[in-house]
Amino acid sequence: MLIDGVFSGGGMKGIALVGAFQVLEEKGYEFKRVAGTSAGAILACFIAAGYTGKEIEEIMVEQDFQSLLDPRKTVLPIPFMKWMNLYWGLGLYQGKALENWFLEKLAAKGIYSFSDLPQGSLKLVASDLTNGKMIVLPDDLERYGVSPSSFPVARALRMSCGIPFFFEPVKMRVGSGDTIVVDGGVLSNFPMWIFDNGNKERPIVGLKLSGNSEEMQPHKIKNGLQLFEALFSTMKNAHDERYISRKLEKNVIFIPVDEYSATQFDLDREMKANLLEKGRKRATQFLKMW
Repeated sequence: MLIDGVFSGGGMKGIALVGAFQVLEEKGYEFKRVAGTSAGAILACFIAAGYTGKEIEEIMVEQDFQSLLDPRKTVLPIPFMKWMNLYWGLGLYQGKALENWFLEKLAAKGIYSFSDLPQGSLKLVASDLTNGKMIVLPDDLERYGVSPSSFPVARALRMSCGIPFFFEPVKMRVGSGDTIVVDGGVLSNFPMWIFDNGNKERPIVGLKLSGNSEEMQPHKIKNGLQLFEALFSTMKNAHDERYISRKLEKNVIFIPVDEYSATQFDLDREMKANLLEKGRKRATQFLKMW
């Protein structure tokens, strides 16, 4: 059965999305179009490139994700310089190693630019901080004077995965200046709206890294750090939660993974296996009722 898929962001927790995808694949569901933000964008790209669920699992389990964290080299190797990189470079890590990893995995399936994919089959969400706008890639690239068909998929994926302050933003040259682009989760962490044009061609299934509205726990705010976390979480999710609560919650596989961190790049094999199993379990439960 042909379906469309939308996958949420969540950093390293996104490994759970792979488990859910595997169950859908095993039950005969095939994604015609896919879209995602951040971690969900990675899964969307791999599916669009032709990877199977088993192949994606092998990639995730075997990869040492800490090796993708590439701080800028400094003359003075002292801890203070890391924070100087954050101040001047706008992120702790360059993100070049991450983008090269995307490029390697997509090239293995013959995917380099969006012209290598069926038109409209892949949509990624990023955030244009310079102009205060959400970007849907590749659809919105023409607004920036960029050819959508020739734009590298790995670069678009890097844009969607640019966790603010963690990875340096992508600077997209537009005219005589730069446009600063970061993680799509800043503006839409779960873009279930992306295929909703009033003329649905097939069912849309969403994979979301959180519980449903009844399972969500209130934020505990007792200090400045918790206030920032609650602020960022609300900013990411408020728009999307309002949309899915009205229309599409019955079509969403919710995968609660709150015990893990989005930036937990040191996940070991056991943790990865646990995340995969959480995704499989939730997808299995979902299909019994859908």
